[in-house]
Amino acid sequence: DLDPDPNRNLAKGRPATATGSQDVYTPGKAVDGDANSYWESTDNAFPQSWTVDLGASYAVRRLVLKLPPSTAWGPRTQTITVLGSTDGTAYSTVVGAGDYRFDPATGNTATVSLPASTGLRYLRLSVSANTGWPAGQFSEVEAYLTS
Repeated sequence: DLDPDPNRNLAKGRPATATGSQDVYTPGKAVDGDANSYWESTDNAFPQSWTVDLGASYAVRRLVLKLPPSTAWGPRTQTITVLGSTDGTAYSTVVGAGDYRFDPATGNTATVSLPASTGLRYLRLSVSANTGWPAGQFSEVEAYLTS
């Protein structure tokens, strides 16, 4: 098997699950390639997590997390922990809890760098706080092999 294009978003179109969803804002909305549709977790129930199965283990080096680019989405900070698993059962922390700022003035995106030792098939984002809404929110979660 040839290596995939290093610039390919490994998460796009992959099966996604979450601890909870609000209404129509289901987990798959964060991997559908449309930054205007989004996943929103159950409200007022932190922490909440969102998980995607990449289909095989990859040395993921960079995540790009997005919220809808509309200015209706005011700036907010989400506290996110990145976890990874090779089997979908045992998860380990890849990047400890950090505050990620999303601001429509700069595209409402945040980038997370993963350590070089990372190898994962299942990528999980656990959200423990959000200054803009009492839930975890992602419109796209992109995973790349390039740092």
